[in-house]
Amino acid sequence: MEDVAERWLLLIHQIPPKPNYLRVKIWRRLQRIGAVAVKNSVYVLPKSDQNQEDFQWLLREIVEGKGDASICEANFVDGLSNEQVERQFQAARDADYGRIVDDARKVAALFPTRRTLDKALRAELEGEIAKLRRKLAEIVAIDFFGAPGRDAAEGAVRDLETRVSGRKSTSSAPSGSWRREDLAGKTWITRRGIHVDRMACAWLIRRFIDPDARFKFVSPKGYKPLPDEIRFDMFEAEFTHEGDNCSFEVLLQRVGLGDAALKPIAEIVHDIDLKDSKFGRDETIGIERLIAGIAMAHKDDEVRLARGAAVFDDLYEYFKRKRG
Repeated sequence: MEDVAERWLLLIHQIPPKPNYLRVKIWRRLQRIGAVAVKNSVYVLPKSDQNQEDFQWLLREIVEGKGDASICEANFVDGLSNEQVERQFQAARDADYGRIVDDARKVAALFPTRRTLDKALRAELEGEIAKLRRKLAEIVAIDFFGAPGRDAAEGAVRDLETRVSGRKSTSSAPSGSWRREDLAGKTWITRRGIHVDRMACAWLIRRFIDPDARFKFVSPKGYKPLPDEIRFDMFEAEFTHEGDNCSFEVLLQRVGLGDAALKPIAEIVHDIDLKDSKFGRDETIGIERLIAGIAMAHKDDEVRLARGAAVFDDLYEYFKRKRG
């Protein structure tokens, strides 16, 4: 039988009922290192030296607390699939990112509406924003599979930083500031594991900006673009989240695409991506499930791109004719 490299580390443990604090302590440590539960008392992490060391430290704590634990290398071959486990990690991190966005909105509510920031309020806001930035960095460090909610969380925190500094966003520009002819012949870069915002942006680029556009899907950490590359929907990208706008909305505004049928698509993409129900369109839930189905059924980003493009082609045709 052909050998298959193990992809996962499993921590299987039994913790004594007393003292109570030990169970809580171990649970909190598991959350901090990003492990997810696949069964009661069975936790999983992607296989890496760092994750193995994290599990080994936990095992030592459990044994010192009179419990029992084992660490295994594993693949899922029946029942739960590797892809399902990846989605559990993404769901866990999306929940974490959602809390960051919620907390950012609470901080945003502290900004005064009709006066400038005084020294005391500025210091308070800077402190709250610094806490959010630290929390976000902790989540990103355990976001092993590029959860879709990361961009919304980063955009929300970046918007707060821009507001408290009093500077305009370095990535912002007025609508129409990029000419379509200047974007032709480029390679467009985005994170691997594309979901609704990146699918929609890629469709928009090929349909309305450059039909021959090329796409490259990269790791979200540390990618340095080449001179003929343009990044979208990723950290420090030329086109990415700005304030409470998703990347699709930003791309529409900055390239000056005023087609009326694109506006409801932008609203649907916004609500699926940012999960804030800002527009509340009836079509959103159906499109959300279609996109989720594409992501579940297809791991390859080129396949996701093609199938997402078909969805947005049909959606565009619907809104174009509906207005006629």
